[in-house]
Amino acid sequence: MRGLIVDYVGVLDGNEEDQRRWRELFAAAKKNGVGTAILSNDAGGPSAEPIREWEYRGIVDAVLLSGEIGAEKPETAAFQAAADSMGLPMNDCVLVDDSILNVRAAVEAGLVGVYYQQFDRAVVEITGLFDIEGEF
Repeated sequence: MRGLIVDYVGVLDGNEEDQRRWRELFAAAKKNGVGTAILSNDAGGPSAEPIREWEYRGIVDAVLLSGEIGAEKPETAAFQAAADSMGLPMNDCVLVDDSILNVRAAVEAGLVGVYYQQFDRAVVEITGLFDIEGEF
């Protein structure tokens, strides 16, 4: 696996401690050569600036907003756009999402899916999939 795609609402928009831990996990993933992207069903526009900040600040490689790419999860085209943004095939990517419907659709499209409920559970799966070491 070489690409980590993460949903925003319900995953990355948690409390400050969870956001800090995500930033550290993204940094470790990028250090291991993993591409990183946020894929959100947000419509885009000025209200999406908090999501875009993750890319502007270099935390992730790309932010894809459904309103701007013309496809939304669980459509395969949304997953394809995220994989393309990292120059990777979908079957080399992992989607982390709090919607089981999106996770299921990602798996059907060839990605590995991680159903997000809380950071401590997801980080175990993510670090194992990407061979990332450390405390997050």
